[in-house]
Amino acid sequence: MRSFRCGTCGQLIFFDNSVCLRCSSPLGYEPVRRELLTLADGPDGLATVDGGQAPQRWRRCGNDVTAGCNWLVPADGQPGSLCRSCRLTSVRPADDDTAAMGAFVTAEAAKRRLLDQLAGLGLPIIDRVTDPDDGLTFELLSARNHSVTTGHQGGVVTLDLSESDDAYREFVRQQLGEPYRTVLGHLRHEIGHYFWPHLVVAAGRLDEFRARFGDERQDYQAALRDHYEGGRPEGDDAWSGLHVSRYATVHPWEDWAETFAHYLHIRDGLETAADFGVVIDEPARSFASGNGLPSVGEHTTVGPLVDRWLGLTVAMNAMSRSIGRDDLYPFVLSTDVVAKLDFVHRSVV
Repeated sequence: MRSFRCGTCGQLIFFDNSVCLRCSSPLGYEPVRRELLTLADGPDGLATVDGGQAPQRWRRCGNDVTAGCNWLVPADGQPGSLCRSCRLTSVRPADDDTAAMGAFVTAEAAKRRLLDQLAGLGLPIIDRVTDPDDGLTFELLSARNHSVTTGHQGGVVTLDLSESDDAYREFVRQQLGEPYRTVLGHLRHEIGHYFWPHLVVAAGRLDEFRARFGDERQDYQAALRDHYEGGRPEGDDAWSGLHVSRYATVHPWEDWAETFAHYLHIRDGLETAADFGVVIDEPARSFASGNGLPSVGEHTTVGPLVDRWLGLTVAMNAMSRSIGRDDLYPFVLSTDVVAKLDFVHRSVV
């Protein structure tokens, strides 16, 4: 994720900022150009010159308060118009459900980050207006009053807003023996399901997918039952040689979604490091080059990305331990996992 500079005072500002903390200038994110702009005329509009053309004016998304949204919409639209991110949410908590609405704000922030990354990668989003049957939409619901299962079905991404609660999410993470669990991670996983028919089936990569991930025609519901009812044997980490996570072992679709999400983690992490000028030298670079994956790196297009990522993450983990915390990046990438990441990389680029 890139950083930005305030157009008024030059202060470092970030993707989620709606106001400059130095000069108090109002800010807004313009998602087409992917720029965080200073609202020169106050919070209701922006005048800016782009490439010598006529000035454009912007206003805040109609969900600026409800969803904490800092994205902009053209000022010539209807008052209260929603931005391209907020328009994708079709179901949300009631306004008077204050606990759920707080979680909703957190989930929407993660969704904006996801959508911006997809735009940067050139992955198109088809909304429900364009494709009423399979277009993308988000249902962000609280499980406090009824059952909600996070998942994806036919373009509908459902998120249990309980995942926005740190204590609940950590409890579930430990119960399931997961090394990592975040709202953004959930959304990246589910969007992987959304893109599977577009990037694999429609692109003619199904045979290669099956050779790498397995045959997706096996019974999905039965695979889920086997996973959750079969228990989690202590010390059983045989999956780590072939999959990026334990959940990826459930079914080839889940393996794809977990790998897709991990690919997005890597791309965003490397972009952020590069934007802040983080350069990894010895000894982390030596670790990356001597991690047992050079043969994969030599024969895969994703190899250079993985090498840079491994060098960066070993340094991040060492830094995290230096302040008494667990590893920031608790994953091991085997040669088979890197080969799956390479399949995702080639599907995306």
